[in-house]
Amino acid sequence: MPNKDFIPSQYPNTIEKGSFKWSAPSNIALVKYWGKIGKQLPANPSISLTLNNCKTITELTFKKKDNSDSFSFDLLFEGQPKESFRPKIEKFFERVEEYLPFLKEYHFTIDTQNTFPHSSGIASSASGMAALAVNLMSLEKELNPAITDEYFYKKASFLARLGSGSACRSIKGNVVIWGEHAETSGSSNLFGFTFEGTHDVFKNYQDAILLVDKGEKQVSSTVGHDLMHGHPFAEQRFAQAHANLSKIKEALIAGDLDTFIKITESEALTLHAMMMTSMPYFILMKPNTLEIINRIWKFRAETGIPVCFTLDAGANVHVLYPENVSNEVLDFIKNELVGYCQNSQYICDEIGTGAVKIN
Repeated sequence: MPNKDFIPSQYPNTIEKGSFKWSAPSNIALVKYWGKIGKQLPANPSISLTLNNCKTITELTFKKKDNSDSFSFDLLFEGQPKESFRPKIEKFFERVEEYLPFLKEYHFTIDTQNTFPHSSGIASSASGMAALAVNLMSLEKELNPAITDEYFYKKASFLARLGSGSACRSIKGNVVIWGEHAETSGSSNLFGFTFEGTHDVFKNYQDAILLVDKGEKQVSSTVGHDLMHGHPFAEQRFAQAHANLSKIKEALIAGDLDTFIKITESEALTLHAMMMTSMPYFILMKPNTLEIINRIWKFRAETGIPVCFTLDAGANVHVLYPENVSNEVLDFIKNELVGYCQNSQYICDEIGTGAVKIN
């Protein structure tokens, strides 16, 4: 489905005002997307688990206005005006106007809140942009009721990507692939799509997010992705991601937890290795991140319980494990790991189904 397929022709309906409300979750990549090409396109394919509890809830209220020469919107975050979000939304509207030609015809109020603590070190751009995208698609569907569900979600993922690359993986669940991959039929750089056929052991997979450092990200994602341009190991990294995606797909279908663990942890460490070997270079892990990783390895070796970790581009640790070992892993976290979290904070999450409309 090329870009032009998302450019609408005439809308059969008109609508003066209204509102929609959606929630959209965060996601955690197993095979990491790191490096951009063109307009928010991935330099390599990725695969992620859609989360369930860490989500953004956004209400979009809209009203027709007299002139249509500029974008017009108010932003509220948890009930309070949030002007610092304005440049990002303005840029997003500029990128998607071609695909949503009604944008300048309305004044919007975007009222958003997160279910996870603000500045908890969990990236909210994925959930936030996904929630905004599905709201805007709800308005387009009012203008053109013939839009199918398949088109609705594909275009929502396409739009979300133009706000934040990984947001395209937050529209649907449970496991989502984004990026062209020779061994994955239907894969696309333009939107994420659901990977079907995962083994039952992955059906209710758990993710405990250990909040090691709740501060502002040391390096923005945009800067981090840009560091892959001219990176001495970029081409090897992109080839590795393609190979790892093939392997982890097989593991997800077969229920092969050993392979799943090896690739997931290797990918997390490779992401950080890319940052450490870029110019300029960064170390995003903290001493407590490393302590947690070593304790997870020791616990797994001693108990045989298939628990593993992954990381985003920061210090927090996502502890991944099957639902049937939840009691043992949560005891381990409480007894051995919470002391390495800021204010002993962690969030229990699990695999989820994607964006949900709230009536």
